[in-house]
Amino acid sequence: MLRQNGPNPHHNEGNREKRLVALSSLVAAIVLTSLKLGIGLWTNSLGILSEALHSGLDLVAAAMTLWAVRIAARPADREHTYGHGKFENFSALVETLLLLLTCIWIFSESFQRLFGREAVLVDANVWAFLTVSISIVIDFTRSRALGRVAKKYQSQALEADALHFSTDIWSSAVVLLGLAGVLAADHFGLPWLHKADAAAALIVALIVVGVSFNLGKRAIDDLLDTVPRDLQKKVETAVRVNGVRQVRQARIRRSGPEFFADVILSIEPDASFERSHHIADEAEKAVRELLPNSDITVHVEPENDEKEGVPLDIRRLAQRHGLDAHGIQILRYQGGTSIELHLEVAADLSVAKAHEQATAFENELLGGYPDCDRVITHLEPAGKHGQLHLVDADSLPLLERLVEEYLKELDYPCRPHDMKIRDVGGEYNLSFHCSVAPDTKITEAHELTEKLEHHLRFRVPELRQVSIHVEPED
Repeated sequence: MLRQNGPNPHHNEGNREKRLVALSSLVAAIVLTSLKLGIGLWTNSLGILSEALHSGLDLVAAAMTLWAVRIAARPADREHTYGHGKFENFSALVETLLLLLTCIWIFSESFQRLFGREAVLVDANVWAFLTVSISIVIDFTRSRALGRVAKKYQSQALEADALHFSTDIWSSAVVLLGLAGVLAADHFGLPWLHKADAAAALIVALIVVGVSFNLGKRAIDDLLDTVPRDLQKKVETAVRVNGVRQVRQARIRRSGPEFFADVILSIEPDASFERSHHIADEAEKAVRELLPNSDITVHVEPENDEKEGVPLDIRRLAQRHGLDAHGIQILRYQGGTSIELHLEVAADLSVAKAHEQATAFENELLGGYPDCDRVITHLEPAGKHGQLHLVDADSLPLLERLVEEYLKELDYPCRPHDMKIRDVGGEYNLSFHCSVAPDTKITEAHELTEKLEHHLRFRVPELRQVSIHVEPED
């Protein structure tokens, strides 16, 4: 049974708010860059010019953030099945590279002014102080706004932008100290303080390098699907709600602002379908409390015991021998166990060759189950259930007919609906819902999905993945 959460109703509202704050930051970056560049050229202050270049990169970063937020808001498609969220992570990585390039220039120019030539005359006038002060005020308001929205929607791109503006506050404060040093040099006759501006620029560059490495590491981690070491353990602990016997799998990845969690749980074999749905709901809620902005898939299966695992193992063993097994019956009696089944062999085989193939299968089956003392196989040509081939991803009517015919053959009251197929590089992923009676046991529902999946994979070789969401009918 598969349980997957639906779309977030606040998704569109969140995207609008993210775009608005990103756009306002872009406007702020344009104003700051223009102001710092003009005053920096007028006063010949390397500190202000380095800040102008820093703000110029903030402008590029803000533009990239706006672009990334817009792209990330697009829904999933055939090429981006997990959505477009990683565009935000890619944007953050590019911002890091731009910042590091800026630092190289600042380091070079600062060292030349400090050690390579005479100090360049800096005009530390009121406009220089006013420009840097205005910059600090704007940076503070933008960093607060960006940080609030980034935290609200778990947006790495906006968080990176907020970090840029926060860094600007400290770097601007350093530039103020550098300008103050220039004034002090003129007032107190201390010529070495004329180089305070270049020293301030060096400190700005060091701050930016530190921020860049931190931002770059986080962006690369997300692009490589790296999550915090303890996150998987936290998810496994969270989904151990009442009724869960084992957590078989807990995989987490992040794409932009969203987490994707894929969880497989084992529950009691005799649980009703309504009970299994309740367990899946509780597990989903537990993960959402831990990861509020997440897309969660919870797959619930009955806990395997020896009896339940045998038919599936037999079918897999038959496939390894180039055969197809169905109609498997396990008969236990005093003193032993008998396995009876139908084996489908290639239609053009001779009786001798088919018997040889079946005997090899029977011997390996007996060797794998010491309690089994007899295997009875009924051979039939595979042509009875011949393979079909999909021409394209629009072959839903064919697949719907296959499912309906097989359910009729099983005489099972199940209503398939919402069938979807996706082309993945010439192979296909099929998913559909199947409604059954609410009091159906989870073991019975799971056995049905196993049979359906096996039948569809055999009939349609191009099917790479089959996901069947069984649900109680209304």
